Amino acid sequence: MTQKEALEILKSGYNVFLTGSAGSGKTFLLNQYIKYLKDNKIKIGVTASTGLAATHLDGRTIHSWCGIGISERLNVKELKRIVNDEKIWERIKYARVLIIDEISMLSASRLDLVSYVCQAIRQDTRPFGGLQVVLCGDFFQLPPVAGLGQDKRFVFNSNVWGELALKICYLDEQYRHEDARFFKVLNNIRANRKIKEASEILLERLNVPIEADINPTKLFTHNIDVDAYNNLEMTKLPGEPTIFQMRCEGLPNLVNKLKESCLASERLELRIGAVVMFVRNNFDKGYVNGTIGKVISFTNSDNFPIIETIKGKTIIALPEAWKISDDDKPLATIWQIPLRLAWAITIHKSQGMSLDCAEMDLSRTFEYGMGYVALSRVRSLAGIKLLGLNKMALKIDKTMIAADTELIAKSKKDLASFKKIKAKERLKIQSDFLQPIIGTNLFTEDTPI
Repeated sequence: MTQKEALEILKSGYNVFLTGSAGSGKTFLLNQYIKYLKDNKIKIGVTASTGLAATHLDGRTIHSWCGIGISERLNVKELKRIVNDEKIWERIKYARVLIIDEISMLSASRLDLVSYVCQAIRQDTRPFGGLQVVLCGDFFQLPPVAGLGQDKRFVFNSNVWGELALKICYLDEQYRHEDARFFKVLNNIRANRKIKEASEILLERLNVPIEADINPTKLFTHNIDVDAYNNLEMTKLPGEPTIFQMRCEGLPNLVNKLKESCLASERLELRIGAVVMFVRNNFDKGYVNGTIGKVISFTNSDNFPIIETIKGKTIIALPEAWKISDDDKPLATIWQIPLRLAWAITIHKSQGMSLDCAEMDLSRTFEYGMGYVALSRVRSLAGIKLLGLNKMALKIDKTMIAADTELIAKSKKDLASFKKIKAKERLKIQSDFLQPIIGTNLFTEDTPI
């Protein structure tokens, strides 16, 4: 379905799983819906499975929002601690909508746990205590973050998934990929079909230089390689560096969480000639998360970096704000120039970006979906220089192949059902959703927790 159709379903208060291939505009649509809710004074829990994904929505991790931390299960004492935490209690009790982005990286058991905490605090037997739940992500991308012995199951294996009666909004528009042949390759990888043909097409780019004035960003599988390469390239540039120090305000623990999860550096060191990447969307100024450029100068007055993008656009990079907010009230804010060194970046941190060009060695991929994430960051086949390819690079978790077919079919069915509702009735449903909701009672004051 289109973004416009999905937004109308979201406004109607249904529980939704918002999905689609890389570049279909899922996070953009989430931000539209968040703005709509805030404009109508609806309290929202804006979260994601990772801190990095949360920064794209000015939210926080789901683990922090509901107080579960790294836990997969809670005993009575731990649950009491969460319920008796005034700040957690208030944000869950008075929220109307819970958004969880990058849901593919959250495990089944943790989704069940979040639901139970919400039920306990909201005193409501419904899934998540009656909140409208919007899950967003693509199961073909990176899988649940799980340590040794932890749950690695996708959230659709959770107990609460079936109880949510989710409307499936499968976006099929494409806003990133400009190359029809490349887009077909990516879709074939998703469907686990014509993999030999996909591999042969990708190998056309093996060690082939990218025609651009800027060195393409290198995508590595490991952080240590990224840091070493960026530091090496920076030392090659002449002149003294210009330093930009992050400015912070708010609750110290939340400020630290923002620092840890934000792609902007606490101390950004730039020189003329540095290859950089914007790490924020600002459509008015002409850049998105992943726009690549080179520092060509600094402004005379404030010494802000002047960037020439790979497409020849000149942009003055001014400080941007990253926030953790509660009902539009900022709890923590950091300000920094929205750039990072971009000679190299990890595949994990590239998720959600749109890159003009990238150089990647996929011979060391070690997770399902890792190769797909790396490849799907780039707008066209001509924007890729491939250094290597292993068997894992194009592998997709087989459980997702059948599941994806079901999701597409369910999305078509849900859209057809929604379209049968007359326009006047739809408007009433959407208007009613903005009114207070009364839930069913689960707990009493005497119920032991």
